[in-house]
Amino acid sequence: MISGAFGLASGGGPNWIGTCALYACLGLGVGGNLPVDGALFLEFLPFASGNLLTMLSVWWPVGNLVSSLLAWAFIPNFTCSEEGPCRKEDNMGWRYLVITLGAITFVMFLCRFFLFHLYESPKFLLSRGRQDEAVAAVHGIAYKNRKKTWLTVEILNEIGGYPEQTSTPQNLNNKEIVERYMSKFSLERIRGLFVTKKLGITTVILWFCWATIGMGYPLFNAFLPQYLQRAGGGEPQATSIVYRNYAITSIVGLPGSILACWTVDIKYIGRKGTMMTATMITGVLIFCFTASTDPDIQLLCSSLENFFQNIMYGVLYAYTPEVFPAPSRGTGSGICSCLNRIAGLCAPLVAIYSGTANPDAPIYASGGLMLAAFVAMIFLPIETRGRQTL
Repeated sequence: MISGAFGLASGGGPNWIGTCALYACLGLGVGGNLPVDGALFLEFLPFASGNLLTMLSVWWPVGNLVSSLLAWAFIPNFTCSEEGPCRKEDNMGWRYLVITLGAITFVMFLCRFFLFHLYESPKFLLSRGRQDEAVAAVHGIAYKNRKKTWLTVEILNEIGGYPEQTSTPQNLNNKEIVERYMSKFSLERIRGLFVTKKLGITTVILWFCWATIGMGYPLFNAFLPQYLQRAGGGEPQATSIVYRNYAITSIVGLPGSILACWTVDIKYIGRKGTMMTATMITGVLIFCFTASTDPDIQLLCSSLENFFQNIMYGVLYAYTPEVFPAPSRGTGSGICSCLNRIAGLCAPLVAIYSGTANPDAPIYASGGLMLAAFVAMIFLPIETRGRQTL
């Protein structure tokens, strides 16, 4: 809802400061949604269908494809010419693009909350001692799938023990209500990510990978239209050609997530092998992008890079919630996403200041960060292929 509402509002940004503020609110909605989706989806999946979490990431390149096609339609046709003054009514392309994407997102919100009921994770409810709600969620899911379940609260309590009896204080004032909710944000949630040495090492490595990829990804992809525009080393490419090539890059990247869904369950490859290989190739292809100024070669490199990058992100997106135990899954995935966003905020600064000295410097930095993430992945001690998530 937040992403859709502020996406619509961003299209009417009155000035630079106002538009940036609206984009910040839009980003707040996106950042809060991504880590929760993966964790929640995983906890509803049966063990034999764990690779579907990787398939879920196919919507990422689909979104990129839709965005690039819309940009190709709007920006070349509704953008100021390079000569003469640029009036607002002559530069509506980016506004049309943002409003359209915001409308699509808001429609998705309406579908998600009004067309079907989304149940809370039974694993999460059990970890909080909310046995009655967990059983109700299981029965609701079984009913939706036209199945029957033998699970009752009594059976669950006999198997797993009775939850601690807790009372809900009544007649709290505003200060006490705030203090009660703030008390839930404790270091105990983070300690759950370090309960064993192996899990602690995995947590630190994943934080590093999410941060490095979070900076490396936008250093190349966020500025890809500019890189494609200067391809050829002479006159800048026409805007229509730039966004056509950008759309081609998005189309080629689409099968990456589908291929990853198959390779993550192959013996001796698994999640780690797929993720490491894709990350290494992504870094190498980013460097190859700078090896030639020929537009066709740069288009080939960027397209292949997008293909392997979608494999990398798809598996990383699935592996992260799989490796954390259910009580700490939301915390671990949320911190990874937070580090990813913080590092991504630094990418424009790196691109601006390094690009003044060498136009290819941001691309070199992006490739180096991807290869650094690849090296870190080698030391991940946990392979989740064939393992039941906790």
